[in-house]
Amino acid sequence: MRAWVVLLWAALATIVLIAIGIFGTLIVTERVVLFPTPEPTAAPLPIVTPVVDTTYDILVLNATPEEGLATRMKDTVVGAGWSADKVNAGEAGTTDFAETTIFYALPEDEAAAAGLAEAIGGANIEQSDAYPAASADGKQLTIVIGLDRTANPPTPTPAP
Repeated sequence: MRAWVVLLWAALATIVLIAIGIFGTLIVTERVVLFPTPEPTAAPLPIVTPVVDTTYDILVLNATPEEGLATRMKDTVVGAGWSADKVNAGEAGTTDFAETTIFYALPEDEAAAAGLAEAIGGANIEQSDAYPAASADGKQLTIVIGLDRTANPPTPTPAP
């Protein structure tokens, strides 16, 4: 009987040593990590509540080949509450701008840009210093009308 007990203990010790060897190998090859470092979580983007602020000057630029879009957009903006003397319309230096975008200069202008985007039926908003205000103390938002607002928007060509 004593031989069976010794054999049983030897088998148990062999199984334990094999398990420790397998687990140790997994740890050394980094297939198993005992104490993982937490992955940094991205801070959620602040949610901007759109505000229609008619004190801003609005510059409307038509960046498409279609004539009259800037004037129609100016009428839309005036219809949303801005006075006609605060809204200027004109042509952009390009005719292939993809999506209508409202540009604002300062971070505190983002809510007003989002409000204007809602007022015109939707648009992207982007902070940029490409369209500075006419006066140093003035507040301005710039609408660049893209091909998405044309009567026949181009269909995207598939990448080769």
